[in-house]
Amino acid sequence: MIKIKSKIGIPKYKQIINSIEEMIVTGVLQKGDQIPSINKIKNDHNLSRDTVLMAFNELKNRGIIQSVVGKGYYVSSENVSVSQKIFLLFDELNSFKEDLYNSFLENLGNDIQVDIYFHHFNKNSFSKLIQENVGDYNYYVIMPANMEGTNDDIQNLPEDKVYILDQIHDDLTKYSAVYQNFDKAIFNNLTKANHLIKKYKKLVLVFNKNKQPKGMRNGFIMFCEENNKSYELVNDLTDRELQKGEAYIMPDDKSLLRVIKKMKESQLELVNDIGVISYNDTLLKEIVEGGITTISTDFNAMGKRLAEMILDKEQGQIENPNKLIIRNSL
Repeated sequence: MIKIKSKIGIPKYKQIINSIEEMIVTGVLQKGDQIPSINKIKNDHNLSRDTVLMAFNELKNRGIIQSVVGKGYYVSSENVSVSQKIFLLFDELNSFKEDLYNSFLENLGNDIQVDIYFHHFNKNSFSKLIQENVGDYNYYVIMPANMEGTNDDIQNLPEDKVYILDQIHDDLTKYSAVYQNFDKAIFNNLTKANHLIKKYKKLVLVFNKNKQPKGMRNGFIMFCEENNKSYELVNDLTDRELQKGEAYIMPDDKSLLRVIKKMKESQLELVNDIGVISYNDTLLKEIVEGGITTISTDFNAMGKRLAEMILDKEQGQIENPNKLIIRNSL
């Protein structure tokens, strides 16, 4: 039974929440059970509809209840310890995104539930996932990748509840974010490595425009043109024959492994014949071929900073740091 008391210092919407939670904990309400309607609670306790709706929305955001169109509200979870629910939309999962995810969870606390989804660079999937979850979460963390027009869907969410992750587009600048500056990262770090890059005749960037950020391409071209360096952009390396005197920059790990395999098949030597720079550092890259040079952001720091912003209700845009790690592949 919903219990509402006056003049006890607890807002009435909170009392509704507490009553429903108590009924779940004591077993009066179980998963799948229907709860009293908004109108019944409103009429029984002489409350405004907005007061009851505020309580229901908080319970819904925490995943404790769900609405069924035309039928009412039902208990969807008996875990009333969840204080907040976060919608986390990644492009894909790989080793460094896993580091980001784990860091985010570790720094949030145990009473916050994070539901992770993936759009795999598919705009239809991206739109569908957001549309299906509007109003169901306290916060929305979204990785738009390089897809255009993502604000068409994101604008349906409360602006102060959205956090953009990794890439931020011109039409997303009104949202809070923890992001990478890809233009600056590749330009500055190639400049730092230029004393090693100079010995190679050509720089080749493996750039898949459907997955890689445009800033990476822009920064690469700017570096090559400012340093009068011969360069080329290729979509992938499947049919490419490696040439002595080339240095390859590869954002994805499949291309890195492909270069190493082709290099061995062609009896070319790393460093002396072929240079290699990979994006995003992993433990494997410390070991493979005596160590692979990387340009990398700190994904653990990104996850931690994002968690801090949500916990502190902080708004703003934070550029995540990046660094060059020079190893034996240049």
